[in-house]
Amino acid sequence: MDTLFVNGSVFDGLRHRPGLAVAVRSGRIAAIGPDLGELRGPHTTVVDLAGGLLLPGFVDAHIHPVQGGLQRARCDLAPASGLAAYQESIARYAVQHPDVPWILGGGWHQPDFPGAAPVAIDLDPVTGDRPAFLVNADHHGAWANSQALALAGIDARTPDPPDGRIERGPDGSPTGTLHEGAMDLVGRLLPPTTHIELVAALMDAQAYLHSLGITGWQDAILGAYANMGDATPAYVELAREGRLTARVVGALWWQRDRGAEQIPDLVVRRDSLKFPRFRAGSVKIMQDGVAENFTAGMLEPYFDGCGCRTANAGLSFVDPAELRQHVTRLDAEGFQVHVHAIGDRAVREALDAFETALTENGDGDLRHHIAHLQVIHPDDVGRFAKLGVAANMQALWAVYEPQMVDLTIPFLGPERTAWQYPFGALARSGARLAAGSDWPVSSPDPLAAVHVAVNRRDDRAADAFLPEQALDLAAALAAYTSGSAWVNHADETGRIEAGALADLAILDRDPFAGPPDEIAQARVRATYVEGECVFGEESSR
Repeated sequence: MDTLFVNGSVFDGLRHRPGLAVAVRSGRIAAIGPDLGELRGPHTTVVDLAGGLLLPGFVDAHIHPVQGGLQRARCDLAPASGLAAYQESIARYAVQHPDVPWILGGGWHQPDFPGAAPVAIDLDPVTGDRPAFLVNADHHGAWANSQALALAGIDARTPDPPDGRIERGPDGSPTGTLHEGAMDLVGRLLPPTTHIELVAALMDAQAYLHSLGITGWQDAILGAYANMGDATPAYVELAREGRLTARVVGALWWQRDRGAEQIPDLVVRRDSLKFPRFRAGSVKIMQDGVAENFTAGMLEPYFDGCGCRTANAGLSFVDPAELRQHVTRLDAEGFQVHVHAIGDRAVREALDAFETALTENGDGDLRHHIAHLQVIHPDDVGRFAKLGVAANMQALWAVYEPQMVDLTIPFLGPERTAWQYPFGALARSGARLAAGSDWPVSSPDPLAAVHVAVNRRDDRAADAFLPEQALDLAAALAAYTSGSAWVNHADETGRIEAGALADLAILDRDPFAGPPDEIAQARVRATYVEGECVFGEESSR
């Protein structure tokens, strides 16, 4: 089917091009020009952009769709705020689902609780005699009720695992919050998520993401992690049956309790997962935790609430020397490596590993990337471009909001606070930018993230956060389109140019024509994958 998009503007993946039309034929961009009326035939579908913007489909370079879909299906606390609202949501879910053996879900926010740690005694009254396990918004901690703690045998004598921490009262008894690896103490008891549930979650997530203009993504964890089974079979089923309409790269989970002996298994898994719209050529390594619970790996220790240095500089989940060895071998095996790094030490450790791989193996065009990048030491900003490592940004986090103001800035101190989310500095250094959401940690809406990347604020904050690190609109949109497509080796997408695949999104307005503080007001009108409408009014035709 031929389609002609007229009466609007185009963002081609790099630049704004107002007043152009775009023709699509057989799933590819056939032409771009000021009119293209000569290409209109009797069977051409003409789409009136009505002054809106046509752009490449957004590509989310770091996302967890199955977890997001499961959270939407379970006790979803993301829309709520504050203890009373959480309790109301949990109680309502418990009444509506009397037969589930465990109350599962999550999405609560750390600043809503004293010390960022909810307690079991607040959860017990609304969960009754059923165990409950609710992960927080960033999935680096969980809120457990007393029944769950008792079933897991967690008491004052239970030691903290090497990669986690149990929140405790003065007598050492667990209070109800489990951080990082301590989540597994309860998580190992959870009923397994069924294949049917995983498929349903993925289908729901795919439809939701298409409604936001997203046509592809990198699933940041394929494998058993955080008390959820491996979603790979769900992707395989959808890919084989033609129900996977998005283009997906899976990042195979690096198990941090294993070493190099897992690499042959990763090779076998990668080689078995090659479908037209789904493949698994990346490996995900989580190098540290998060700043809010003091597990992000820092070059210098955190401050305490009184402004004094502590002895805690966070965690490195993989020994830095071993990380260099593993990344070098993965690179030699042809894997892209996708690293979670929040703290400046973790970022440096990842860059050191990529530098070692580049020195040992040369440049294999594998397009390694580091995600999150909350704190980057200024000495390391220029290394991204030098090493060819993409900066995978989650722009929604670069704002003044309670988690930043109450749980981060006081413990980083003023110097490191000024090093946070340096998107502008990375762009000026020549680094390649990609973008993602980390959903369900935060909203998967690309326009909300682009708004923050440009304005360094959202509707919660009066002041911009480090405004010198803002991007212009074209750079922010490029990160979420051509930049993330590049990371995914989806080189036939991410651009509107002759011959490219017609993975497209239509916005109801042209944000280049309005003030920057109205970017987030734009909405996706329709989404296309290879010329076929997968969301919007045209999808029903």
